[in-house]
Amino acid sequence: MFSRRALIAAGLSTLVLSPLSSFAAELPDLGGKTVVVVTENAYPPLQFVDPKSGQAIGWEYDAMNEIAKRLNFKVEYQNTSWDAMIQAVSDGQYQIGMTGITIKDDRKEKVDFSDPYMRSEQFMLVRGDETRFTDGKSFGAFNDGLVGAQPGTTPFYTAVYEILDGNESNPRIKLFETFGATVQALKTGDVDVVLTDGTAGKGYVDASNGGLKLIGGPLGSEDFGFIFPKGSDLVAPVNAAIAVLKADGTLDGLNKKWFLDYKMGE
Repeated sequence: MFSRRALIAAGLSTLVLSPLSSFAAELPDLGGKTVVVVTENAYPPLQFVDPKSGQAIGWEYDAMNEIAKRLNFKVEYQNTSWDAMIQAVSDGQYQIGMTGITIKDDRKEKVDFSDPYMRSEQFMLVRGDETRFTDGKSFGAFNDGLVGAQPGTTPFYTAVYEILDGNESNPRIKLFETFGATVQALKTGDVDVVLTDGTAGKGYVDASNGGLKLIGGPLGSEDFGFIFPKGSDLVAPVNAAIAVLKADGTLDGLNKKWFLDYKMGE
């Protein structure tokens, strides 16, 4: 999966959906039934175990809990590995899967997807006085330039395949455990660029007092969706709830909470 550990602190932008008027009142009522939702808890800030509290938290937990509230169902969370998830949902072991799953045609052969609830677009975050390169192409040609990234994340793979030479062991990529550490390395000059979603990147730029800036255009985008067994009768209600949560600003609030305000181990 191209985005397999994407966004570990790289923010996301929810898709723009058409405004809905008085639609919330038309959401179906699922009668309080229990829905089994499987996740991985290995994809911060979407879903992960808080090292301080030991509780499973994240953007997707908040979003799914709100969807359950709007549709009147109870969530039973279970865990499995990414490698097993799509097949397990396809087999009907779980009713919904959530772990920042990129919507792809080959996966649609096994599972049904919800409408996209999130879109990731990667941008280049650099120091405010950077003049040696202006975009991905010129950075790729700047042989001394170093990228800070977390292994296995969307920023990591974007750096490898969209900017550099496709070699995941390229010495120009310096690995860090947290996104905050990559930004700190950028500030101190240990690396020259960090890739981030535009939402989080704008937050860092606004807070930097000119110390940071975004350059170039987006380096590709990915849409994320929840997955269901083929033919699931939960797809339509969940899609309706996603649309309402976008229209009433709930998803924007979750973006701010988890991608701008929450400090993931920094």
